[in-house]
This record gives sequence, C-alpha cells and structure tokens, in this order.
Amino acid sequence: MCQFDELEMRRFCFDRREFCKAFSFAVMGFLPFVSLNEPCEKLYLKFRKEKKMAYVVEINVISQKGTCALGHKIGDSIRFTETGVDGRICIHALYSILPKVFAMMYGAQFPWLENPDRSTSACPDAYNPVVFEIIRKKDK
Repeated sequence: MCQFDELEMRRFCFDRREFCKAFSFAVMGFLPFVSLNEPCEKLYLKFRKEKKMAYVVEINVISQKGTCALGHKIGDSIRFTETGVDGRICIHALYSILPKVFAMMYGAQFPWLENPDRSTSACPDAYNPVVFEIIRKKDK
C-alpha cells in the first residue's frame, strides 16, 4: 500500500490522471523510467520528476476509394490532443487507428518507420478504403 504525507497525497490526486497514463505505458514497455519492482511512492516521485506530456497528433486523409459512409475526402484533417479530438472521424476508422494515435501521443517509437513521426493506417472497410496519415507534431 502506498504511504504519502498529506501534501504528496494532494499532489498525487491532482496528477493521478497523468501518472496512470504513464504507468500503463510503462507496463506496455513504452516508458523506460518505470520498473514494476519499485514501490509506487518511488514510481510516482520519479514520474513527477520526469513527467512526459502528450504530443499533438494530426490525422490527414491521403487516399479514399469508393463511397465513404461518413464522407471522408482527401485533405480532411482530424487533430488529437490530450484533452480531446477536433474534427469528424468515422467510429470504425477511429477504433482501428486509436492504438497507434495514443502510442504516438506519448512518444512511442516504431523502428520500422522511415520517419518516426509519420505513419499510415487504413479504414477497416475493404470495399471503400480510406487511408489516413498519422503525424506526430513536435510542438506539444
């Protein structure tokens, strides 16, 4: 069980959202600064010291064939930030690209990409495919 003094507990409650995001990424191996063998007080203090903020991720439609039910067209843009999504996106496409978007928001690196800040993902509708380019913006 974690033991914090009152001031640290207040800080923890304020930052728990960020801590939970960092901890879950650490469990998946995306953040190197967390070891699951450390007590949670040390993890939290280490997190506060090395706090990672989310990148902005932009998605652009780069290819569209057939008839998209939501009407996506080449040039459409959707912006993902830590606080929400700006723009319209089909729920099926969102479901398929969200893991990659979330990983890119928090600094994941994909070694197979030529540019670590750009990737592509396709809509799961094989009859009316829409291809999205996922771009991690360096300005946070």
